[in-house]
Amino acid sequence: MENRLTISLSPHIHGADSVKKNMYGVLVALIPAFLLSLYFFGVGALIVTITSVVACLFFEWSIGKFIMKKEHTTILDGSAVITGILLAFNLPSNLPVWIIIIGALFAIGVAKMSFGGLGCNPFNPALVGRVFLLLSFPVQMTSWPAVGQIVAYTDATTAATPLAIMKGVIKGAPGYSLGDLPSSIDLFIGHSGGCIGEVSALALLLGLCYMLWKKIITWHIPVSILVTVFIFSGIMHWVNPALYVSPVVQLLSGGLMLGAVFMATDYVTSPMSTKGMLIYGVCIGLLTVVIRLFGAYPEGMSFAILIMNAFTPLINAYCKPKRFGEVAKKK
Repeated sequence: MENRLTISLSPHIHGADSVKKNMYGVLVALIPAFLLSLYFFGVGALIVTITSVVACLFFEWSIGKFIMKKEHTTILDGSAVITGILLAFNLPSNLPVWIIIIGALFAIGVAKMSFGGLGCNPFNPALVGRVFLLLSFPVQMTSWPAVGQIVAYTDATTAATPLAIMKGVIKGAPGYSLGDLPSSIDLFIGHSGGCIGEVSALALLLGLCYMLWKKIITWHIPVSILVTVFIFSGIMHWVNPALYVSPVVQLLSGGLMLGAVFMATDYVTSPMSTKGMLIYGVCIGLLTVVIRLFGAYPEGMSFAILIMNAFTPLINAYCKPKRFGEVAKKK
C-alpha cells in the first residue's frame, strides 16, 4: 500500500499536559490547606467540605446528563471536585448543610453549566457560589467559629475574625482594637477565625510552591496581587498606623492568599498573556485593598476577582500577542 504524507494544521508538538492532569495537580496542592482546616476546625470543616464536593459532583452530573443531554460525563476531570473544595474553603465551618447545597447548585448550575460547562464560564464558579450565599444568607455566612473546636459543628462558639476587627477599628465601632488581632505568627500558621480554607497562609504557600514547581500555574498573577496589596496597604499604614494595619497583617488575613493562589489563577477566567496576567493581578490587589479599607464588607478578595473576571476578555483583546511572522510597523 502506498505511504502518504499526512499534513495537518499546527501545532504539531503534543505536550504531556491535559485538563485532567492539571486539575488533579491543583487538588494535590490543596491538601495542606485541607489538613490544617481539619486540625483547626475539626468535624465542621470535614462536613462542609464533603457536602460541597458531593453536591458539586451530583449537580454537574445531573445537569449534564438530564438537561444538557451530554453523552459523556465530566465529573471525573477534576474540575467539579475543585469547585466543591474551593467553595467549601470559602465557607465557615458551622454552615448548615442545606445552605452548602444551595451554594453548590448555584456555583455549578448557574455559574458553570449554564454557560456550557468547563472552559465556557466567564466567572469563577466557586466565588460566584460564595458571593451568592453571602448576599442570600448574610447572618449564617458571617458567623465564624473560633479555632480549636474539633467536635463542634452547628453549636460552635463564634469569634470575630481579623478582618472584622480591622473593619471595626476603621469604622470606629466600640469594642474593637488593633491590639485584639492575632500575632503574625498565628495568622501565618492559621490560628485565627475565618473561612475553613483561608486561615493558614503557610498551607496555601506550600500549595503555591507545588503548583509553580509542577508548572501548573505561573508566578505572574499571585505575585502581582501580593506585591500590589503589600505596597498599597503599606502606604496606608505609613499614613495612619493607628487606623490601618501593617501590610504583612493584610497579606496574612482573610481570603487574600487563597484567592491569589487558587482562585485568581483559574485558567478559564484569567488572562492568557503575561502582560495581561500582570495587569489582572495588580487590579485585583488594588480592588481588594480599596474594598477592605473603604468598602462595606471586611473582605474584598472575592469581589475583586469577580470584577476582574468580567474584564478578562477586554484584557485578552488589549494584550493580544504578536502573530508569528508578523513584521512590526515602523514608526
